[in-house]
Amino acid sequence: MSDIIREVDEELRRERIEKLWQRYGGYAVGAAVLIVLAIAGWRGWEWYMAREAAKSGARFEAALQLVTEGKRFEAEAAFNAIAAEGTSSYRLLARFRAAAEAAKTDPAAGVAAYDALAADGSIESILRDLARLHAGRILVDTAPVAEIASRMEPLMAAQAPFRHSARELLGLARYRAGERETAQKIFAEILTDPETPPGMRTRAEMLRALVSNPGGGIPVSAPATQ
Repeated sequence: MSDIIREVDEELRRERIEKLWQRYGGYAVGAAVLIVLAIAGWRGWEWYMAREAAKSGARFEAALQLVTEGKRFEAEAAFNAIAAEGTSSYRLLARFRAAAEAAKTDPAAGVAAYDALAADGSIESILRDLARLHAGRILVDTAPVAEIASRMEPLMAAQAPFRHSARELLGLARYRAGERETAQKIFAEILTDPETPPGMRTRAEMLRALVSNPGGGIPVSAPATQ
Protein backbone atom coordinates (compact mmCIF):
# COMPACT_ATOMS: atom_id res chain seq x y z
CA MET A 1 0.00 0.00 0.00
CA SER A 2 2.83 2.42 0.88
CA ASP A 3 4.44 1.80 -2.52
CA ILE A 4 1.24 2.79 -4.29
CA ILE A 5 0.99 5.97 -2.23
CA ARG A 6 4.63 6.80 -2.99
CA GLU A 7 4.07 6.30 -6.73
CA VAL A 8 1.00 8.52 -6.64
CA ASP A 9 2.96 11.21 -4.79
CA GLU A 10 5.78 11.05 -7.32
CA GLU A 11 3.36 11.25 -10.20
CA LEU A 12 1.63 14.25 -8.71
CA ARG A 13 5.02 15.89 -8.11
CA ARG A 14 6.04 15.32 -11.72
CA GLU A 15 2.78 16.78 -12.94
CA ARG A 16 3.27 19.90 -10.79
CA ILE A 17 6.83 20.29 -12.05
CA GLU A 18 5.71 19.91 -15.65
CA LYS A 19 2.97 22.47 -15.18
CA LEU A 20 5.39 24.87 -13.54
CA TRP A 21 7.88 24.39 -16.35
CA GLN A 22 5.21 24.93 -18.97
CA ARG A 23 4.17 28.12 -17.25
CA TYR A 24 7.54 29.52 -16.17
CA GLY A 25 10.14 27.56 -18.07
CA GLY A 26 10.56 30.25 -20.70
CA TYR A 27 11.21 32.83 -18.03
CA ALA A 28 13.81 30.59 -16.38
CA VAL A 29 15.63 30.09 -19.67
CA GLY A 30 15.49 33.83 -20.36
CA ALA A 31 16.86 34.64 -16.92
CA ALA A 32 19.69 32.15 -17.38
CA VAL A 33 20.55 33.68 -20.76
CA LEU A 34 20.53 37.18 -19.26
CA ILE A 35 22.88 36.08 -16.47
CA VAL A 36 25.29 34.55 -18.97
CA LEU A 37 25.17 37.67 -21.15
CA ALA A 38 25.67 39.94 -18.14
CA ILE A 39 28.73 37.99 -17.01
CA ALA A 40 30.12 37.99 -20.54
CA GLY A 41 29.48 41.73 -20.84
CA TRP A 42 31.15 42.46 -17.52
CA ARG A 43 34.19 40.39 -18.46
CA GLY A 44 34.35 42.16 -21.79
CA TRP A 45 34.16 45.55 -20.07
CA GLU A 46 36.95 44.57 -17.65
CA TRP A 47 39.12 43.49 -20.58
CA TYR A 48 38.40 46.73 -22.44
CA MET A 49 39.17 48.93 -19.44
CA ALA A 50 42.40 47.02 -18.72
CA ARG A 51 43.47 47.53 -22.32
CA GLU A 52 42.64 51.24 -22.24
CA ALA A 53 44.45 51.67 -18.91
CA ALA A 54 47.53 50.02 -20.39
CA LYS A 55 47.38 52.40 -23.36
CA SER A 56 47.03 55.42 -21.07
CA GLY A 57 49.89 54.17 -18.94
CA ALA A 58 52.15 53.85 -21.96
CA ARG A 59 51.23 57.36 -23.11
CA PHE A 60 51.87 58.73 -19.63
CA GLU A 61 55.33 57.13 -19.51
CA ALA A 62 56.09 58.59 -22.93
CA ALA A 63 55.07 62.05 -21.68
CA LEU A 64 57.32 61.64 -18.63
CA GLN A 65 60.17 60.79 -20.98
CA LEU A 66 59.58 64.09 -22.77
CA VAL A 67 59.94 65.83 -19.40
CA THR A 68 63.22 64.01 -18.82
CA GLU A 69 64.44 65.15 -22.23
CA GLY A 70 63.60 68.77 -21.40
CA LYS A 71 60.82 68.99 -23.99
CA ARG A 72 58.41 70.94 -21.81
CA PHE A 73 55.95 72.09 -24.45
CA GLU A 74 55.71 68.64 -26.01
CA ALA A 75 55.28 67.09 -22.57
CA GLU A 76 52.54 69.56 -21.63
CA ALA A 77 50.70 68.80 -24.88
CA ALA A 78 51.04 65.06 -24.25
CA PHE A 79 49.70 65.35 -20.70
CA ASN A 80 46.79 67.48 -21.89
CA ALA A 81 45.94 64.86 -24.50
CA ILE A 82 45.91 62.15 -21.85
CA ALA A 83 43.78 64.36 -19.59
CA ALA A 84 41.23 64.59 -22.39
CA GLU A 85 41.32 61.03 -23.69
CA GLY A 86 42.86 58.71 -21.09
CA THR A 87 41.24 56.51 -18.47
CA SER A 88 39.96 58.24 -15.32
CA SER A 89 42.99 57.71 -13.07
CA TYR A 90 45.47 58.75 -15.74
CA ARG A 91 43.34 61.75 -16.71
CA LEU A 92 43.72 63.13 -13.20
CA LEU A 93 47.45 62.40 -13.04
CA ALA A 94 47.91 64.01 -16.43
CA ARG A 95 46.04 67.16 -15.36
CA PHE A 96 48.39 67.61 -12.41
CA ARG A 97 51.47 67.02 -14.56
CA ALA A 98 50.21 69.32 -17.30
CA ALA A 99 49.71 72.06 -14.70
CA ALA A 100 53.25 71.52 -13.41
CA GLU A 101 54.73 71.74 -16.90
CA ALA A 102 52.69 74.84 -17.72
CA ALA A 103 53.95 76.54 -14.56
CA LYS A 104 57.57 76.15 -15.68
CA THR A 105 57.12 78.48 -18.62
CA ASP A 106 53.93 80.37 -17.72
CA PRO A 107 53.25 80.64 -13.98
CA ALA A 108 49.85 82.24 -14.54
CA ALA A 109 48.79 79.32 -16.72
CA GLY A 110 50.04 76.88 -14.11
CA VAL A 111 48.06 78.61 -11.37
CA ALA A 112 44.94 78.60 -13.56
CA ALA A 113 45.35 74.87 -14.19
CA TYR A 114 45.74 74.12 -10.49
CA ASP A 115 42.80 76.38 -9.64
CA ALA A 116 40.68 74.43 -12.12
CA LEU A 117 41.64 71.20 -10.34
CA ALA A 118 40.86 72.74 -6.95
CA ALA A 119 37.41 73.80 -8.19
CA ASP A 120 36.55 70.40 -9.68
CA GLY A 121 33.96 68.84 -7.37
CA SER A 122 34.42 65.40 -8.93
CA ILE A 123 37.93 65.15 -7.45
CA GLU A 124 38.62 63.95 -3.91
CA SER A 125 38.99 66.79 -1.44
CA ILE A 126 42.58 65.89 -0.50
CA LEU A 127 43.64 66.19 -4.14
CA ARG A 128 41.81 69.49 -4.50
CA ASP A 129 43.74 70.74 -1.47
CA LEU A 130 46.96 69.53 -3.06
CA ALA A 131 46.14 71.58 -6.16
CA ARG A 132 45.55 74.65 -3.96
CA LEU A 133 48.91 74.11 -2.31
CA HIS A 134 50.71 73.84 -5.65
CA ALA A 135 49.08 77.07 -6.81
CA GLY A 136 50.26 78.75 -3.62
CA ARG A 137 53.80 77.58 -4.18
CA ILE A 138 53.80 79.21 -7.60
CA LEU A 139 52.40 82.49 -6.25
CA VAL A 140 54.32 82.84 -2.99
CA ASP A 141 57.14 84.90 -4.52
CA THR A 142 54.93 87.35 -6.38
CA ALA A 143 51.36 87.50 -5.08
CA PRO A 144 50.18 89.87 -2.32
CA VAL A 145 50.28 88.33 1.14
CA ALA A 146 46.50 88.67 1.38
CA GLU A 147 46.05 86.37 -1.60
CA ILE A 148 48.46 83.78 -0.21
CA ALA A 149 46.66 83.94 3.14
CA SER A 150 43.25 83.44 1.52
CA ARG A 151 44.59 80.41 -0.32
CA MET A 152 46.59 78.81 2.49
CA GLU A 153 44.59 79.47 5.66
CA PRO A 154 41.81 76.98 4.72
CA LEU A 155 44.52 74.32 4.43
CA MET A 156 45.91 75.03 7.90
CA ALA A 157 43.11 73.55 10.01
CA ALA A 158 44.04 71.07 12.72
CA GLN A 159 44.77 67.63 11.25
CA ALA A 160 44.55 68.97 7.68
CA PRO A 161 46.97 66.85 5.62
CA PHE A 162 48.90 69.77 4.09
CA ARG A 163 48.82 72.13 7.08
CA HIS A 164 52.60 72.05 7.51
CA SER A 165 53.34 73.06 3.93
CA ALA A 166 50.55 75.65 3.94
CA ARG A 167 51.93 77.21 7.12
CA GLU A 168 55.42 77.29 5.66
CA LEU A 169 54.25 79.10 2.53
CA LEU A 170 52.21 81.59 4.53
CA GLY A 171 55.18 82.18 6.84
CA LEU A 172 57.36 82.99 3.83
CA ALA A 173 54.70 85.32 2.43
CA ARG A 174 54.34 87.11 5.77
CA TYR A 175 58.10 87.56 6.01
CA ARG A 176 58.35 88.99 2.49
CA ALA A 177 55.57 91.41 3.39
CA GLY A 178 57.67 92.61 6.33
CA GLU A 179 55.49 90.89 8.94
CA ARG A 180 58.40 89.35 10.86
CA GLU A 181 56.60 88.76 14.14
CA THR A 182 53.67 87.01 12.44
CA ALA A 183 56.06 84.94 10.38
CA GLN A 184 57.92 83.85 13.53
CA LYS A 185 54.64 82.71 15.10
CA ILE A 186 53.78 80.66 12.04
CA PHE A 187 57.16 78.92 11.99
CA ALA A 188 56.78 78.29 15.73
CA GLU A 189 53.44 76.56 15.04
CA ILE A 190 55.22 74.24 12.63
CA LEU A 191 57.84 73.42 15.27
CA THR A 192 55.32 72.77 18.04
CA ASP A 193 53.20 70.42 15.92
CA PRO A 194 54.36 66.90 16.91
CA GLU A 195 53.36 65.57 13.49
CA THR A 196 55.59 67.95 11.53
CA PRO A 197 57.85 65.91 9.21
CA PRO A 198 61.56 65.99 10.20
CA GLY A 199 62.70 67.73 7.02
CA MET A 200 60.15 70.48 7.39
CA ARG A 201 60.97 70.86 11.09
CA THR A 202 64.61 71.52 10.18
CA ARG A 203 63.57 74.11 7.59
CA ALA A 204 61.21 75.78 10.06
CA GLU A 205 64.02 76.09 12.61
CA MET A 206 66.26 77.71 9.98
CA LEU A 207 63.51 80.04 8.79
CA ARG A 208 62.61 81.14 12.31
CA ALA A 209 66.27 81.89 12.99
CA LEU A 210 66.55 83.87 9.76
CA VAL A 211 63.36 85.83 10.46
CA SER A 212 64.57 86.72 13.95
CA ASN A 213 67.81 88.06 12.46
CA PRO A 214 67.18 91.47 10.84
CA GLY A 215 70.12 90.96 8.50
CA GLY A 216 69.12 87.43 7.55
CA GLY A 217 67.84 86.32 4.18
CA ILE A 218 65.37 83.76 3.03
CA PRO A 219 65.51 81.43 0.02
CA VAL A 220 63.73 83.00 -2.93
CA SER A 221 62.06 79.84 -4.24
CA ALA A 222 59.23 78.13 -2.40
CA PRO A 223 60.05 74.83 -0.67
CA ALA A 224 58.98 71.48 -2.03
CA THR A 225 55.61 70.18 -0.88
CA GLN A 226 55.59 67.69 2.00
